[in-house]
This record gives sequence, structure tokens and C-alpha cells, in this order.
Amino acid sequence: MKSPELQASVIRDLVLLSCVGLHPVLVHGGGPEINSWLLRVGVEPQFRNGLRVTDALTMEVVEMVLVGKVNKHLVSLINLAGGTAVGLCGKDARLLTARPSPNAAALGFVGEVSRVDATVLHPIIASGHIPVIATVAADETGQAYNINADTAAGEIAAAVGAEKLLLLTDVSGILADRNDPGSLVKEIDIAGVRQMVADGQVAGGMIPKVECCVRALAQGVHTASIIDGRVPHSLLLEILTDEGTGTMITG
Repeated sequence: MKSPELQASVIRDLVLLSCVGLHPVLVHGGGPEINSWLLRVGVEPQFRNGLRVTDALTMEVVEMVLVGKVNKHLVSLINLAGGTAVGLCGKDARLLTARPSPNAAALGFVGEVSRVDATVLHPIIASGHIPVIATVAADETGQAYNINADTAAGEIAAAVGAEKLLLLTDVSGILADRNDPGSLVKEIDIAGVRQMVADGQVAGGMIPKVECCVRALAQGVHTASIIDGRVPHSLLLEILTDEGTGTMITG
């Protein structure tokens, strides 16, 4: 959500969902902001296979930007839109415990989720507040890690017993033909989407999103959708209409 106008629109829709009795939980990253601040301190952002190379200095910037800036900005937007938000990161109340990525030698402090303890979220949600979670977490020794926001969202969705997992992205969803924007797959089950990955129809950055959805479904989330956050009111369309707006994956 690079556009301030689009960001504000999504936040208003999130607050509306909260007002009508749903219990949204917002999990976020902040790649563009991180890149901007790295450049300000003289560090050139580096990526390998789409993942940020995160040395000690980069990890420090990631934590400052995600937890101190992006998270509190989103909290403020929700509050201004009429909701009440509580900002957290994975470290708070040990919400997320991290472990190093298998590619730690190449990627540095890029982590995976080893455990979720959603205890801190239940009273926040029950009180009608919207948790806003930055995906920085620590391992058992206290070392901070940067965790992919989609991955963390899927694990948190399963831990709180969510009905739906929604991943907002900048594509329309899963395409039957990657070269044909009109070939959107509206609904597919786990077996079908796994076959698409095996056949090479799903590739690149869409693979981790699909894997995240499949894992969440396997842990009890009812449906997982990949939707285009650039479409006005995509959240409302996906949740409140039969047609939806992206690709829904079912168990």
C-alpha cells in the first residue's frame, strides 16, 4: 500500500469491518519504508531470491522502521478512522518466537516462525480493538529476526482460530496463465493449487504466498484469499460479497 490514499481507504474498510462485528487483525511489513531508511543511513538494500539480506545493521533499521514508525503510523490511521488499534510486534508477550531461516548463512537475520502464543491478542480482540502487528520477533536467545509478513499472518491466523486469512498484494490473485491478466482463478482447493505449483503455473513471489495459505488452511483456517490491494474496497468485496475480488483457496 504505497499510495497514502489507498492506504487510508483500506484502513477505513478495516474499521468498518470492526464496526459491524468482525474482528480483524492487521499484520504488516514495510519494505519500501525500510529501503528508504537504509538508503538514508548509507546502506544499499540487497535481496536474494526476493528475500532481504539482513545483516546486523539492516536488522536494527528494520526493527526501528517496522515497530517504531510503520506500526504506529497504521495505529494512528485506524484511530483517526474511528477505530481503536493496539500496536504490537512479535516480541511483545512472546507473540512470535523466531528461528533462523535455513538460508541464514546467505540471508542473515531473516527468520521463520517457530511458535505463536496468541494469549496477548485474545483480550485485545474481545475488547473490540484492532491488533496491528509488526513482524519482528526474537529467538530463544533474544536475537531479533525479520519475518515475512505473509508467513507471520498465516501463523497468527491459525493461532487465533481465524475464519479467513486475507493477503493483500499488488496482483489480482492466482492466474491460470501468468501472461494473461484475465485468467484469474476465482476459487481453488489445496490439491488444485499444489498442482499449479508443480506444473509451474504458480511461480516466483506467488509461491510463498500460496504456501502460507496452504499452511494456514491445514491448521484450521477456513479460507485463505490472495487479493489485489490496489482495487478500491477489495477487503469489503472479498468478505461481504459472493463474487469476491481475488483468489480464494479452500481446504
